[in-house]
Amino acid sequence: MKFVLLISSAPQSPATRRALRFAQALLGSGHSLERVFFYQEAVHIASKLLVYPQDEPNIAQQWQTFIQQHQLDAVVCIAAALRRGVVDEGEAKRYQLQASNLAQGYTLSGLGQLHEAIQQTERMVHFRG
Repeated sequence: MKFVLLISSAPQSPATRRALRFAQALLGSGHSLERVFFYQEAVHIASKLLVYPQDEPNIAQQWQTFIQQHQLDAVVCIAAALRRGVVDEGEAKRYQLQASNLAQGYTLSGLGQLHEAIQQTERMVHFRG
């Protein structure tokens, strides 16, 4: 079965950790994960500047590793990302910012990417805080 995940919870939220465990279980059970869409507060997961306390698991790094290992399509809502200071090199230049902070493996795009994924899959699961 083909799935798309919509994650809108903050990185430290239990929902974000559950989303990762769910994604791992999906792939482990032979299902396909067509796209992971990060929206609202979840866009912070895609920032390479996120720092976790030493006594907490680094869920952002776990997501990045998972996405790269499975070569997943990880899309970050561009409007939500810009509002929260998460930018790629192109957006940093466009807005004359000094640096970009979008982690490797993620792509900035619009809600159209979510809509397209929903149309092409059998299930969408939303994880929110």
